[in-house]
Amino acid sequence: MALKVAAMAGLNVAGPFTVSSGATVSHQFKRAVLFKTKAQSTPSVQCSGSGVANGVPSAWPGRAVGEEVVKRNGPKPISLLGSTGSIGTQTLDIVAENPDKFKVVALAAGSNVTLLADQVKRFKPSLVAIRNGALAAELREAIADVYPKPEIMVGEEGTIEVARHPEAVTVVTGIVGCAGLKPTVAAIEAGKDIALANKETLIAGGPYVLPLAKKHGIKILPADSEHSAIFQCIQGLPEGGLRRIILTASGGAFRDWPVEKLKEVKVADALKHPNWSMGRKITVDSATLMNKGLEVIEAHYLFGVGYDDIDIVIHPQSIIHSMIETQDSSVLAQLGWPDMRLPILYTMSWPERIHCSEVTWPRLNFTKMGDLTFKVPDRAKYPSMDLSYAAGRAGGTMTGVLSAANERAVELFLDHKIGYLDIVSVIEKTCDKHRAELVLRPSLEEIIHYDSWARQYASEVGDKTGSKTPIAA
Repeated sequence: MALKVAAMAGLNVAGPFTVSSGATVSHQFKRAVLFKTKAQSTPSVQCSGSGVANGVPSAWPGRAVGEEVVKRNGPKPISLLGSTGSIGTQTLDIVAENPDKFKVVALAAGSNVTLLADQVKRFKPSLVAIRNGALAAELREAIADVYPKPEIMVGEEGTIEVARHPEAVTVVTGIVGCAGLKPTVAAIEAGKDIALANKETLIAGGPYVLPLAKKHGIKILPADSEHSAIFQCIQGLPEGGLRRIILTASGGAFRDWPVEKLKEVKVADALKHPNWSMGRKITVDSATLMNKGLEVIEAHYLFGVGYDDIDIVIHPQSIIHSMIETQDSSVLAQLGWPDMRLPILYTMSWPERIHCSEVTWPRLNFTKMGDLTFKVPDRAKYPSMDLSYAAGRAGGTMTGVLSAANERAVELFLDHKIGYLDIVSVIEKTCDKHRAELVLRPSLEEIIHYDSWARQYASEVGDKTGSKTPIAA
């Protein structure tokens, strides 16, 4: 039976809300009194590799023990969820460059029929799913000259069948949002290893997904550049050897702006990322630093590290993708040009390392790289950090609510319905409202329910906020 914590709704704290490493939340956070203070938070494990808070097993408890590379008869079969998105297209670039290492047996996409048809013609999967069932006939027509023809399925059922395709060894989960949660669960239940590019799998679904992964003995391999860096750095660590995780952040579009100027931010300003070429939503997340807050939660679930031992540092060059500190104070880092293909490749090839062409994969040149600099993130500029740590400490369904509310708030901002400074306010109010219904041990249905609830509530908050805030065009 799910454990509901209604008593949290009456939590009252007179002083500042302490979240991590002695930092205090700004005045606006004292008003909402979020979730739990550090002293009241559920005990989290030290970096000993025993698991994470609330008894949820981590994917990689502070270390990754390498496996012997077994030469395969033919390429590794993979299924790809979200084939027409950014992760999907980069995954297929990797497959195209390494046909002796990987082959695609199944593809799932949303509604981009033209691109999906091109992918089917090129990679010849045996199963294809398109989420928008109304486009199935158009897809059939577009691939009429393909032989042998793949089976075509539609909707969520089709995506789930792609995820558990009997031939697939690894499933790359590139679907955005909670839409990727059920297919990922289906893949785990079918015994498929997960190349994880869907944040909601752990941020919303961690308390449910991780015990399931342990039960079925599958591996969750992180495709985010930061978590891949950590995963690479913990290879070969002894048990209990990890002391601290250090997530690097570019600082986003406003890293050099004074806080006072943020009230002038327009949508076009937030979409000018200095280092990475990404989608609109994640570019805004980088500007608010919410992307890093969500990555803190994900790192907690992936590696079994308590929130007190996960730090964020601004690294403008985005060359060091993240670092770890070992118990004897040694710091290990993973470096590379800003390129998402490398972490995606490693999730697909682990424990193998695949040789890459210097033409399509430029090697890191230290003499051309320039200086590497670091600075402490400004908590006044990035209040999403404290909000994310607080949601993480609350645990359960709160982290999924945080992520869903953020997604909706960013949509409202991109649609010019709320201002930039309203984004975190909308998320905060949604999370604060959820305290009365927090579920620490959610079922899959409860996770999906509160994802939907958070989006709806954030919309309502946004409507009220937008009517009071002059929106710059």
